Amino acid sequence: MEAIITIIVLAILAVPVVLLVWIKVSTSNSIRDVGFKVNNLSYKIDQLRDDIVTKKVDDLVVEEEIDQRVERMLDIVPEEKEEKQEDKPEAIEQIEEVREELIDTAFPAEQSETRESSESVEEELDAVRPEKYAAFAAASPQEAKPVTLPKPPKKKRDLEKFVGENLLNKIGIGVLVLGIAYFVKYAIDNNWIGEVGRVAIGLLSGGLLSFIAHKIRKSYKAFSSVLVGGAMAVFYYTISIAFHDYHLFSQPLAFGLMVGVTAFSVLLSISYDKKELAILALVGAFSTPLMLSTGEGNYKILFTYITIVNVGMLVLAYFRKWNLVNILSLSFTILLYGSWFMVKVVNGVAPVPYRGALIFAGIFYLVFFFMHIVNNLKERTTFKHYEFGLLLGTTALFYTVGMSVFHLSGNAQYQGLFTVLLGVFNLLFAYPLYKRNNVDRSLIFLLMGMVLTFVSLAAPVQLSGNHITMFWVSEMVLLLWLGQKSGLKLVKSGAIILMVLMGISLVMDWGQIYFAYPSLKLPVIVNKGFITTAFAVLGLILFSRLLNREEEGATILGMPVPGLRSGVKMLAGALIYIMGMLEISYQVQLHLGKESLTVLSGLLWTLAFVAGLIVYAQKLQSRLLQQVLVITSLVTVMVYPVFNFLEQNVRNEVLYGQLNSFSVVVNYLNAGLVILLAVWFIRKVKQWYGFDSANYKAAVWIMSLFGIMIFSMQLNHQTIMLFYDAQLENMSFINKQTVKIGYPILWGLSSFGLMLIGMRKKQRVFRIISLSLFALVLFKLFLFDIQGASEAGKIVAFILLGVLLLVISFMYQKLKNLILEDHPDQIKNMES
Repeated sequence: MEAIITIIVLAILAVPVVLLVWIKVSTSNSIRDVGFKVNNLSYKIDQLRDDIVTKKVDDLVVEEEIDQRVERMLDIVPEEKEEKQEDKPEAIEQIEEVREELIDTAFPAEQSETRESSESVEEELDAVRPEKYAAFAAASPQEAKPVTLPKPPKKKRDLEKFVGENLLNKIGIGVLVLGIAYFVKYAIDNNWIGEVGRVAIGLLSGGLLSFIAHKIRKSYKAFSSVLVGGAMAVFYYTISIAFHDYHLFSQPLAFGLMVGVTAFSVLLSISYDKKELAILALVGAFSTPLMLSTGEGNYKILFTYITIVNVGMLVLAYFRKWNLVNILSLSFTILLYGSWFMVKVVNGVAPVPYRGALIFAGIFYLVFFFMHIVNNLKERTTFKHYEFGLLLGTTALFYTVGMSVFHLSGNAQYQGLFTVLLGVFNLLFAYPLYKRNNVDRSLIFLLMGMVLTFVSLAAPVQLSGNHITMFWVSEMVLLLWLGQKSGLKLVKSGAIILMVLMGISLVMDWGQIYFAYPSLKLPVIVNKGFITTAFAVLGLILFSRLLNREEEGATILGMPVPGLRSGVKMLAGALIYIMGMLEISYQVQLHLGKESLTVLSGLLWTLAFVAGLIVYAQKLQSRLLQQVLVITSLVTVMVYPVFNFLEQNVRNEVLYGQLNSFSVVVNYLNAGLVILLAVWFIRKVKQWYGFDSANYKAAVWIMSLFGIMIFSMQLNHQTIMLFYDAQLENMSFINKQTVKIGYPILWGLSSFGLMLIGMRKKQRVFRIISLSLFALVLFKLFLFDIQGASEAGKIVAFILLGVLLLVISFMYQKLKNLILEDHPDQIKNMES
């Protein structure tokens, strides 16, 4: 009974074979005859053209000769000719009629498949026809008229043709497979067919479909590829059922059979040039492990098989650019490997296969790395954005897996080495491509970008703290040098990016070193914070020197090199300032523990830094930097009096014994530097604007005012430091007497000094300020200070001020001609 049922099934399957073979034979003969006739027609037309051009026969003879020869060749009864157009050569009319007659006779309208061949014949005649028309027109004794053939209208998509020729065959093969499956299932349910017979029917069905597809592959390529796809599906699931349900095959044998089916499918996809076959083969290949799984969980066999499949897809990618196949292959691999990795490695129990996970991840990465680029390199085509995305995504996934394996296995010390090796791999692959001129430069830039990324990541991965910053400083300088040597702008851009990362890392180092662990006592200067910052400054200086080698007009990351160089210098200067500020503030606070002295020490460093910048600007002769420093000096002088209360605190802490006497020197140094800044400010304004300008006069007035204020504050500190008695607690009394007696004396001496400067420099503004200050002193002395002042103070103040006023008046009389030589009217008034 089983044999009879099997024969019936095979007979049913043989019916479509016979029909298709018969169609193929009949249509092939027709196509062969048509091809033969078309070739003869083309040959005869060429002969006629040569005869006409050579002999220059008249139109009537040419027409009759064409009629006779063409009709003899085709053995066709000529139909009644239409009336010829006056403006068209008769030879051309004759050829068009013959062509239409040939097509109508050879290809009936009801044969759709043959109509496709007729369209190809028509296209061939259209391609030949213009040259022939030109020859006939040249041979005509009438005036030759140019023949312009209208462009054929663009063919619209024929829905009927799509459904009839494309959609129906796919539906048909699906229905046929379902019909066979239902019949076999019915036979199985009724025990008509045994297990061996069932498998045999499946394999024979697949083989029969493959045979049919092979026979009709030339005439019906699309239909043939659909049959092949159905055959492969039948093979896959037949082998799966034979292994799982019937146990007719061992696992290695079933495994080998499916590998063979997959390889055969890949070869057919290349042969048929059909992406659908490759996708079908891929789906079947990745379904095989699920269909042949025994539950033992042998990952080595599984991933070895997946590697074989992916290598097959790599070979396919070399011959065909089917990115969808690559994406599906990558997706299936990620799905299978990722599921296993999460279960067995991340959440697995001992022994966890860390080594195997890393090895197979590396193999998959290599396969897909080349799969994404091999066809573009072979065909020398440019890469699309999504192709770069695939490459970056694959690399990122492999890096994530590798870092996870090292972390979970307790070997985190190798993470930095793994990162560097991944960068080296991309470098080794990018270097030979860089030497080739026919490679898309975008790929090289991408690979070099990954090299820079992984090498830069190695620092924070492997190192800790300030070592990361120092590594990035070194790499920053090295990349700029390499970029200049190689000419790769990407490498130079990487250097700029690393500079930004270096700055961020340095700020983090400052927080960790100087602020996060206050109990950690750092040595002076020789500590991580100071050395790391100094190393960064040195790197920026070298970076700026390298930028001097750039060509004029060059840019890096869209920034002009001159501006970039100035920015690097400014950054280096800022780091020098911050380096000193952090170190001084930290050490003062650590060893003395006084906030006021800490702030004043920072102020001293700020003033010294500004003074150093002034010297540098003078040497550099930078007008812009000097202008910035002029404004800085003005602001510094005007803000300095605000710090007077801190100087009072330091002075009092010294008097109370909380600080050593040397600490008060900070006050004197600050005041001295501020006065120097004020003098430099006046000199620069005079140099730029002249001493007769309003700017210069305003600068002298402002600096004189704040100078008197600063000297007055320092007088307070000095008198208290000299006369303070802890037992008497006379600080308030000393301060009061200083204001009443000391200020008039100080201001009088200052006024005298300003008068000397004004007379000596012949600058009236100083003399006016001196006289104004004398008036202020007299006003203050007689209205406020005379009451409550000590007798000794009154005597000293009045005598000194009187002497000063007399001396100044004498100087005016003695030097009036020298002082007022530019103002004769004033001299005359003074004499009268």
